[in-house]
Amino acid sequence: MDRLGLGFEAVRAINPRIVYCSISGYGQSGPRAEEAGHDLNYVGNTGLLALNPGTSPTVPPALVADIGGGSFPAVLNILLGLRQRDLTGAGCHLDIAMADAMFTFAWHAFAAGQVGRYPGAGEAPLAGGSPRYQLYPTRDGRLVACAALEQKFWLAFCAAIGLAAPFIDDDRDPAATRAAVAALVAARSAQDWRPVLAAADCCATIVVPLEEALRDPHFVGRGLFAYEVAGDGGKAMTALPVPIDRAFRDGRIRKAAPTLDTE
Repeated sequence: MDRLGLGFEAVRAINPRIVYCSISGYGQSGPRAEEAGHDLNYVGNTGLLALNPGTSPTVPPALVADIGGGSFPAVLNILLGLRQRDLTGAGCHLDIAMADAMFTFAWHAFAAGQVGRYPGAGEAPLAGGSPRYQLYPTRDGRLVACAALEQKFWLAFCAAIGLAAPFIDDDRDPAATRAAVAALVAARSAQDWRPVLAAADCCATIVVPLEEALRDPHFVGRGLFAYEVAGDGGKAMTALPVPIDRAFRDGRIRKAAPTLDTE
């Protein structure tokens, strides 16, 4: 933007009240400021990706740095900038680095390191180190997402799957407990487990594909997919849900985004 004559200083000279937001991978200053990167690099360079279990962790399914490190902090800081301008009359230049916020997402491991030892791959309780917070394959290749962290939920989960008493105390031998739970879950299909886990209400659910989640009565009932935009040929398309309260959504069909002039 500086090269184009539209950097912060140039714009501020025209409008001193401007709240100008720059979003980049590593920020406007520091040794990495000019370094190219994408989401995977930002989570990899901040220790977050290394918390994944195993020597060959999977690529994260969510662009955490782009959204959680870029868009959301930008909105938050722009609103703060506007409120500050209300008080002082002056604008500001916001420096949003996507990589910066990744340390926030590693909060649990960060806290552990401050009081003892930083966890390695798969050691953090919320990254594969606890039998209570795991993905367990079912007999038909689906997954049970177990997040029974609190004792009452853990005991309810153990009772629901019929875990033998010696394995319930997962502090004694976490690996043995994890293996015992995995064996029980793998003995039945996801369809078998669904009503059992629902009745137990123990923070354990069946992982569903996106297409199935879009039909979930809960999310449909909350109006997440009621907002539409006009697609090619005027056909209505469901808009991607964004975290905006229903009070600010009207559900009307909007015009399609304008086409880009490439000439």
